Amino acid sequence: MTTRAETGPSSGVPEQPGPSALLPSRGLLYAELVIVLAMSLGRSGVYSVVRIIEDATAPGGLAAQTTTMNTSVRPDRPYFDLTYQLLGVLFAVVPVALAGYLLVRSGTRLRDVWFRGAGWGDLPRGAVLAAAVGSVGLAFYLVMHGLGLSVTVAASGLDTSVWWHVPMLVLAALENAVLEEFVVLGYVLVRLRQLGFSDLKAIGIAAVLRGSYHLYQGLGGFFGNLAMGLLFGWLYRRWGRVTPLVVTHTLLDVGAFVGYALLAGHVDWLPTA
Repeated sequence: MTTRAETGPSSGVPEQPGPSALLPSRGLLYAELVIVLAMSLGRSGVYSVVRIIEDATAPGGLAAQTTTMNTSVRPDRPYFDLTYQLLGVLFAVVPVALAGYLLVRSGTRLRDVWFRGAGWGDLPRGAVLAAAVGSVGLAFYLVMHGLGLSVTVAASGLDTSVWWHVPMLVLAALENAVLEEFVVLGYVLVRLRQLGFSDLKAIGIAAVLRGSYHLYQGLGGFFGNLAMGLLFGWLYRRWGRVTPLVVTHTLLDVGAFVGYALLAGHVDWLPTA
């Protein structure tokens, strides 16, 4: 077991002699983790646990249930709907700013744990990874859905007649990517390493967290995102930056959201509500 102040390139924590003295006590770091997660992805995880229990005990079990993402708020008033959608995206990423602030306050440089070595090359790298993960993920979802272990995921509930539905789905995809990757990889993993967890344990815990807030999609959503979390955690440890994984996640969600909006009801292999 390493010490709380251990730093180094493999940990995603900047190697500096001074900032370790700025770290709060272990108790405060644990409290900080709980508070940040309770305001964001941890809260989603709790609701997802309740949701999967509700769906599993409903008539027909998981296979008979549907979850709809990116739903309209005011479908009868499109521009108010758009306003609410934009406000939702804006406030959803506030925990990223909080996580960054807390890291900086404790002496961690965001350039070292979020952007080390970032460049335009992260775009094709993220795109290639998205193509590989997306194809495997779609196949896994279809198999799990066929086995009755996943609910039907309607990835877009927006009105397709409004001009802004595709741009809004792209923005929602970017929101998910920024929130999840900066918080799970760029904050949770960093804090766990500063608390003395090994890389393997920290990556495992972060992956379970990622799977937990996807439980609303069923067991397929949990295990699929658990596997993706392990991969992303390993790549973050290897690359030392979040940016290529934000690109990957954004493209994955754009494909899911926009793809569903365009294909639902037009192909027979895609489960629909």
